[in-house]
This record gives sequence, structure tokens and C-alpha cells, in this order.
Amino acid sequence: MLNSILPEPISSAINQISSKMLNEIRLRNNKPIQICANGKNFYLNQYGITNSFDSAIKCEQGYINYILGKVSNNSLYSINDQIVNGYISFDGGIRIGVAGEVVYENNLVKTIKNISSLDIRIPHEVKNCSLNCYPLIVENNIVKSTLVLSNPGSGKTTFIKDLVYQIGKRNPDINILVADERGEISNVNLSEIANVDIYVNCTKKFAFENGIRSLKPNVIVTDEINLDNDLEVIKNALTCGVKVVATIHAGNIYDLKQKRNFIEILNAKMFERFVVLNSSCGPGTLEGIYNQNLNCIYC
Repeated sequence: MLNSILPEPISSAINQISSKMLNEIRLRNNKPIQICANGKNFYLNQYGITNSFDSAIKCEQGYINYILGKVSNNSLYSINDQIVNGYISFDGGIRIGVAGEVVYENNLVKTIKNISSLDIRIPHEVKNCSLNCYPLIVENNIVKSTLVLSNPGSGKTTFIKDLVYQIGKRNPDINILVADERGEISNVNLSEIANVDIYVNCTKKFAFENGIRSLKPNVIVTDEINLDNDLEVIKNALTCGVKVVATIHAGNIYDLKQKRNFIEILNAKMFERFVVLNSSCGPGTLEGIYNQNLNCIYC
């Protein structure tokens, strides 16, 4: 999958690295290519991983253009809605962050042109990574509404993908709806699970509202909520008796408390569990679990 979008010099070098290790490939025009492997940053040379700046493969603008052509079928216009949001979704849950010249029209972002940086994030499936939290999230065949938080790249999506698998496999009476706005959750292997419905590449508002009305889920799982935009759809789901499992960018509980609108979540006790992850021992390292009052119940 990854090789299909990479130019040959990069593809050949990446093939020297175990796919299980690879987390990110960072390309910046006219700068050495960086990779993140097992949560640590290195440079990329023709033999794979290196700490040497001087021996690293230097990114050319042509490499960036090649990748953009592959992921868009040579039509950036066709994926402009994604580019406006700063990333491109690709098959297999791969997400490509973009940076370049931002173009505004009527105070709204119209597009990003002259793209000069790409961050290719490679997802991984880590079976059973949520099991140490599972007994505190699912009790008596009922899922507790849970918010999973960590810094970017610390395993939130990997965690909830496994949680979907574990809930579905162990609780066939629980109907799960995955609201997969960016196509990153639903690439988990769900062939063994019969009780999961999936909306892909749509807004959370569409998935939540239409899903509740037509699919009768017991729990909705979604990734990377924004408290300014998504709070109302989450509140509506909870008041309809639907549990919500979601992720949010926050380094720790203190960071979470500083977010605008979080006080509303806390006062309304919208989430019964808060799971904090970090990358101290690799992405997905469990730091702690907190209850609806933010009291630590597992550290």
C-alpha cells in the first residue's frame, strides 16, 4: 500500500525498514527525509535508518509532487476538501499531513497550494492493547462513555481500533457504530465481528444523527473530537441513551482542563471514563484512567 504512492528512491529505502517499526515519513522540500520508527526520529538513507544528517536522502519537490499525484489520481482538485483541512486520507488508514501556501477567499481557506511538506502517518493494528483498560470501560455488558487523550502520535487511534474489536468480539449484543471521518478506524480487521456498522468519510454530525435514527447503536466510536464543533452531536447522542467513545488531543488531564468548553463536559458528567496515553514506552503506553470526576482509578 505504502509503496504504491512513494517514488522509487524512497520506496527502496523504506523497504529496508520493518513495517512494524515505521510510524511516520516526513518530507520537506530540499531537506533530509526524516522517519519515525518505534516512536523515535531518524533520517532515511538508501540502507534504511540512519542518524547521519549528511548521508540522508534529500527530499526533492518532485518527490512531493509524485506522492500528491498518486494519492489524488493526478487531480488535487478532487481532494481539495481534505487539503483545506490540512491532511489527505489514503487507503489502509494512511493519513498525509500537508503544509504550503494557504489561500483565503472571503476569510475562508480555499486551498493550500505550493505544497512543500508532507507527513505520512502509517497506522498499526496492535491486538489487545486496550485489554488492561477494558474491565473499567465495559461493565455488565454496558460500555461507559470514554474519552481517550494523548499528544499527537501517541496511540489514541490504535487504542480505540482495538477497543472496537474487543467490544464487538466479546459483546455480540452491543451494536457499535464507527463514525470514521478520516477513514482511519475502519481499516481494523472486523471480519470476525458481526455487530459493527461503519460510516466513512463523512462529518461526525452526519454519522451521529443518521446513525442514531437509522441504525440504533448502543455505542458510537469516533476519533479526534473538537469541543467547539462536536459537543452538540455528542450531547445529543448521550441524551438519546447512546454511549460515546472518542479521542481528543491533550497531553494530560491538566491540558484537557484548559480546553474551552471542557468545563461543560465535566459538569454534565458526559464521559464516565478518561483514558490517558503517552509514548514513554512506545505509542499507546497507558498513563492512567480517571472517572467522571477526574479521580484516578488506575495508574
